[in-house]
Amino acid sequence: MMTNVARLDEAPLFEVLTVASLFLVALIGTLIAVQAYRGYRRNDSRPMLFLAVGLLLLTLVPFVLNVALNTLASPEQVTVVFLENVSRLLGLLAITYSLYGTN
Repeated sequence: MMTNVARLDEAPLFEVLTVASLFLVALIGTLIAVQAYRGYRRNDSRPMLFLAVGLLLLTLVPFVLNVALNTLASPEQVTVVFLENVSRLLGLLAITYSLYGTN
């Protein structure tokens, strides 16, 4: 059984840079979310928890969804984009709640 394998040496530079930038956004967002979670644990601050969750939903989850769905299944592109945008929307709502919600 032969599967299509993406080869890095055959990919256009723009695609490699796009994937690299998406990975860096996910990585840096996760690092900031970990710091926010540590702030939540240290100060028992619910807004910091919502900030951490929001950052993960905004940066890491869309990347994981994209990679997982495109690797494990062959969904329509519009489905993947919709799920990524729902994750981003929920992330922004969590961050907004962390800033303006009650403590």
